[in-house]
Amino acid sequence: MSERPSAPRQRLGRWGEGVAATHLEAHGYTIVARNWRCAAGEIDLVARDGETFVFVEVKTRRGREYGAPEEALTPRKAAKLLQLGEQYCYENELNDVNWRIDLVAVELDARGLLLRCEHIPNAVLGW
Repeated sequence: MSERPSAPRQRLGRWGEGVAATHLEAHGYTIVARNWRCAAGEIDLVARDGETFVFVEVKTRRGREYGAPEEALTPRKAAKLLQLGEQYCYENELNDVNWRIDLVAVELDARGLLLRCEHIPNAVLGW
């Protein structure tokens, strides 16, 4: 049985997650998990910033046709990420740990060249 190839959008998303992981590691973060899944959904990256667990949503865009990457973090998605963070802590018995949700915006130009990789800590605060 052959595996169905990923759609271009999925490949772009996975590529952006790799860029984000490399960026975070270069800034002292430790990547704990990639694409952590449960019945409620998926967390792109789970990282550690010292003793703090960081649940990272990665948004990758080629061009601005659909807006900037960070504009894709809607209130609904933010609420889902909070739920997933709680579930991750529950499943991994991480009682009384500090955690937060960050966003990494990865943007490419129309030719596919990386324009920016921007890390936005505490991206879900205020939702």
